[in-house]
Amino acid sequence: MTLTELKYIVAVAREKHFGKAAEACFVSQPTLSVAIKKLEDELELKIFERNASEISVTPLGEEIVRQAQTVLEQAAAIKEIAKRGKDPLAGPLKLGVIYTIGPYLLPDLVRHVIDRTPQMPLMLQENFTVKLLEQLRLGEIDCAILAEPFPDTNLAIAALYDEPFLAAVPHTHPLAKQGHITNEELKRETMLLLGTGHCFRDHVLEVCPEFARFSNDAEGIRKSF
Repeated sequence: MTLTELKYIVAVAREKHFGKAAEACFVSQPTLSVAIKKLEDELELKIFERNASEISVTPLGEEIVRQAQTVLEQAAAIKEIAKRGKDPLAGPLKLGVIYTIGPYLLPDLVRHVIDRTPQMPLMLQENFTVKLLEQLRLGEIDCAILAEPFPDTNLAIAALYDEPFLAAVPHTHPLAKQGHITNEELKRETMLLLGTGHCFRDHVLEVCPEFARFSNDAEGIRKSF
């Protein structure tokens, strides 16, 4: 049993898909599948049930995955202890960014990192907030750029910047002439939001909860086709 094998089973349990788990671990799917089969043979039990449509975790497998997460966290803590006496800028920085921020922030950020810290390779990954938080907890990434609020996970947090909510409308739309738009005015319009899983969608619905019903109706219509 190795830490790599434990990392693989945690990734599969999270992704519920061998191909996506292999991509998240930066290995080929056959490599990941063989390693997991080897671990299952060693433990003489099934961690995952495989069928044509989905991957599920067995009851004993769930306990093993939880323990594997704990072991990986402890291993990551050991690495952090070893880093304390070294130059923090001498090694690679694994940075996670949510999808709604990456395209706008990363081009300038990458240029600044190359100019100021060429000795520190930047390893980037875009993902949803919940997956980035999980990767932080497991030590798979060093830091992440997220949009608040997000679940309290005992992380060290530093504010970067604030952004206002803006409503995008055609320049010929009556609302385009106003300096600000109220919730009541927006309720009378057709709204386009990001899909479920994007934190930006959740933030909009937190500010404008009355959109939730219309948004859910739209989801149902989309899924019916």
